[in-house]
Amino acid sequence: MELVLAGDFVMVREKYIEVIKHTKDMNIHARWIYGQHPTDAMIQSYIDGQEMYLFMDEQNVAGMTAITMYQGEDYQEILWSQNLKDDEVASLHILTVAPEYQGKGVSKKMMAEIISLVRKNGKKSIRLDTLASNIPAQHMYEKLGFEYRGKKNLYAENTGWTDFLYYELPLNKEIEDDR
Repeated sequence: MELVLAGDFVMVREKYIEVIKHTKDMNIHARWIYGQHPTDAMIQSYIDGQEMYLFMDEQNVAGMTAITMYQGEDYQEILWSQNLKDDEVASLHILTVAPEYQGKGVSKKMMAEIISLVRKNGKKSIRLDTLASNIPAQHMYEKLGFEYRGKKNLYAENTGWTDFLYYELPLNKEIEDDR
């Protein structure tokens, strides 16, 4: 995984727009609408905070994600498996795979690198949320050992009121290859 540099904003922005336009069932599963989620400000904030990463296949961007080495206040209400401080946790945001790499195991490879990076940073858990309608993401997270930890009905500009599901991977677990 490569950290995104400040000058790469346009490339990252264009890749997210491409993903939104060309991902089958985007309007069902992730329901991203560029400018509402993700936004330019959100992407720039992740880049500025050195939290945006690229997953490369030689010279091509195969996937992207933001990883914060803390959890935000919105995660504090969930009943997690471990009672950890915000800075003992990493949170995963806007994970995506480029359309030409979808269905080829890239998400699983990305997650293995994410888990390795988070462990190297001394975190005890990875936490994330996904839309209740994003069944493929839920299956992938569960297959990788993430545990469902709860649901919240929240408002987002791109979805309206909808259910978000919260998952956690305590890092005392190993990633499973053959589940």
